[in-house]
Amino acid sequence: MRKRRSWIIGLFTCVGFILFSFTPPADRYFEIAKNLEIFASIFKEVNALYVDEINPNKTIRTGIDAMLNSLDPYTNYISEDQVEDFRTQNTGQYGGIGAVTRTLGNRTVVTMLYENYPAQKNGLKIGDEIIKMDGRDLSKLTIEEANQLMRGQVGTPVTLTVKRIGKEQPFDIEFKREKIKISNVPYYGMIAEDIGYVQLTEFTVDAGKEVKNAVVALKEKGAKHLILDLRGNPGGLLHEAVNICNIFIPKGKKVVDTKGKITENNITYETLNNPVDLEIPIVVLINRGSASASEIVAGTLQDYDRAVIVGEKSYGKGLVQVPRQLSYNAQVKITTAKYYTPTGRCIQTLDYTHRREDGSAGAIPDSLKKEFLTSRGRKVYDGGGIDPDVQLAAKEPAVITSVLYAEGYMFDFATNYEFTHTTIAEPRSFSLTDKEYAEFANWLKSKSLNYQLPLEDEVSDLITTAKNERFYSDLKPQLEMVQQKLAEARKNDVMLFRDQIQPMLEEEIASRYYFEKGITESRFKYDQQLKKSIELLHASAEYKKILNLN
Repeated sequence: MRKRRSWIIGLFTCVGFILFSFTPPADRYFEIAKNLEIFASIFKEVNALYVDEINPNKTIRTGIDAMLNSLDPYTNYISEDQVEDFRTQNTGQYGGIGAVTRTLGNRTVVTMLYENYPAQKNGLKIGDEIIKMDGRDLSKLTIEEANQLMRGQVGTPVTLTVKRIGKEQPFDIEFKREKIKISNVPYYGMIAEDIGYVQLTEFTVDAGKEVKNAVVALKEKGAKHLILDLRGNPGGLLHEAVNICNIFIPKGKKVVDTKGKITENNITYETLNNPVDLEIPIVVLINRGSASASEIVAGTLQDYDRAVIVGEKSYGKGLVQVPRQLSYNAQVKITTAKYYTPTGRCIQTLDYTHRREDGSAGAIPDSLKKEFLTSRGRKVYDGGGIDPDVQLAAKEPAVITSVLYAEGYMFDFATNYEFTHTTIAEPRSFSLTDKEYAEFANWLKSKSLNYQLPLEDEVSDLITTAKNERFYSDLKPQLEMVQQKLAEARKNDVMLFRDQIQPMLEEEIASRYYFEKGITESRFKYDQQLKKSIELLHASAEYKKILNLN
């Protein structure tokens, strides 16, 4: 009953907030009271009369989620049992053993181990299948339940029953949970004799400190240029974005403004400390997965002409969320403001305030986008993410590539490979031979690869249309021939798209021996955006021309 009241109170609070925001002041309290009473009456009647028993938590949660989703995707309700995951997202810390798992069909497999934490120190391996956790069969648990079992109070024990290739029977491994800190900078190193590389994947607590330490260490190793990789970084804590910008721009410089309906949300964030380096040439890598705090860093360094941005247009999330505590340890995360880079541009792509007739949020039209000037007079625009100075899109994966990854075929082959190979070369130089890739292709022949090419789907649609229009009998021979040719072509996909598949397969294999370092370094030799960044930093005239430094 206590939890049931908490759901209702949470929903009523959110409903009241929305109504209070959009109704004239004299009428707001009446509208709040009226609508809360209507909702309570509806829930009471449904609970009493509906043909089946309803779950009040689930029903009211659906109402809360639907209400908040009508605002924007980032205003969310966080229930008591979700708070720990939310805290982990913001702090990068949790109580656990330091293992990352993934569900492949009915299997829960270990996909990564954080070095020097219990999972790695006690002998768990990437590729292991976890069958039971503290005696409970994982196949009978939801992903959320399994996560709750894996994580827990620091110092408490947990026992995993593991199935491993080469072992006839499953066996138990015991662990004691520790405080796990997920690094914001999983990798940094020298990518060329004079170029340092920093990979930033999160903006949790201490992100600025970790990037600063990496930059200092790279400069000590002889770095004269720097690449900051923000690709796939979804963002996080705004003040950590400010701290990272502060590494490269002077103290007292504006980084971002937040502007909202309430005056207290109108805040200007400036750099507070002395920078590490104001002169080192920088390339920032972004892609369509770079969002929020990543866009603040990229946009700020672009506005001050402090770095060249390379890659794809960023995601376009210019909204600020603030968590508020609710009853019964729940929280609500509310969008309270938009953020603006130093030139005054908001990079928010979708307009959630003025929706289309079907309720969807539309992209801000080009006609409404404004032009801004960087510190050296370069033109930049708002309303569409961060446009890179050097556009270089990544190739879209073929269907076969996506299937081999999603269905776990690459993962399983890498596990088998590690079982038969004690060591491999350093990940930067490791490469599968023609013979080894052929072994992978032959290994796949015994697997059930169920997928269709987009062109096959189009032919199927054409057949359906032909039958409906009664032309099928006339076109049947030609259509069947096309289907046969496509089926034959699909048999060669593994070799045809080797240029996509082999790099991902090598990443999987390298992770077994070198963990996160292996994944990152194995990509270097294939990464065209990274290669362009290195060329640009070595071509100082081109670099300076882009930034109007000449």
